[in-house]
Amino acid sequence: MNVETGAKAPEFELACDEGGAISLAGLQGRKVVLYFYPKDDTSGCTKEAIDFTGLADDFAAADTVVIGASKDSVASHAKFRAKHGLGVKLAADPDGTTVETYGAWVEKSMYGKKYMGIDRSTFLIDRDGTVRQIWRKVKVPGHAAEVLKAAQALG
Repeated sequence: MNVETGAKAPEFELACDEGGAISLAGLQGRKVVLYFYPKDDTSGCTKEAIDFTGLADDFAAADTVVIGASKDSVASHAKFRAKHGLGVKLAADPDGTTVETYGAWVEKSMYGKKYMGIDRSTFLIDRDGTVRQIWRKVKVPGHAAEVLKAAQALG
């Protein structure tokens, strides 16, 4: 499946590292940044989470909830958050249902070997649940600031 800009964002309900679950329906009326990343505590994923954390107050001022999601467990997310002092919500999708629904589960290649993995991608969802912007194959430097600018532009 592939999510398109201008379409309704697919519903999700995922276990959250802070306890309980987080769902798109439960966030209705707020803007949502849902970003998918490959693995807790790896260099690029750590940098991305730290960048989003550094802008947490600005996202909050823009009434935007930031959620990082991967196939890692809630326990792994909790360790990741504690180790790096992260201030974004981390959602666990161990069976990959939401990752696949959003089209972030893709074939990758490293050293000539093909494998399936998470494409670093971000979705900006407006207050009505419509996907307003999509970033695929994200390069981490400057990405969080670019997403913040887009969230602020939605008003």
